[in-house]
Amino acid sequence: MSNHQTLPKIILRAMEPEDLDVLYKIENDTSLWGVGVTNVPYSRYTLHDYIANSVGDIYTDKQVRLMIDNEQGQTVGIIDITDFDPRHRRAELGVVIQCQHRGKGYAKAAILEVIAYAREILHLHQLYLYVDTQNAISLEIFKKSGFTCSAELKDWLLKGENYKNAVLMQYFL
Repeated sequence: MSNHQTLPKIILRAMEPEDLDVLYKIENDTSLWGVGVTNVPYSRYTLHDYIANSVGDIYTDKQVRLMIDNEQGQTVGIIDITDFDPRHRRAELGVVIQCQHRGKGYAKAAILEVIAYAREILHLHQLYLYVDTQNAISLEIFKKSGFTCSAELKDWLLKGENYKNAVLMQYFL
């Protein structure tokens, strides 16, 4: 997607019980386990319980998970604000776009919406994330969204039997 193209219109919304299938698919996608902290499959029961018991308040849950819907009402992905630290006013950001919807600008559109939410509603000082140094697509999306690379962390992510370096990226609000 080139810089002069407009981003798709998206809606960020709270999780609903109807999102269980999408959540189940994303959380149990083993190809994503190398980029997050998940390394075990989640049962439908566990995810149903998570949806049912999530308060939706970042001060209570220490995180906010938002579903990303496109103009057609399809859920194309999930964006998370996690590890919320109210004292230092920072939180980690994560985004997953379902395979069939990648490359269409949904990730960048969601990131920009969350930046505005973090600034105007949550009053955070910064968002941060870790990206595998070999994940050129994610690095490019976050750079184009205004994140800067602050540090390279050696052997930060374990993928299979091999450690991968990661870049700490930050966005100061």
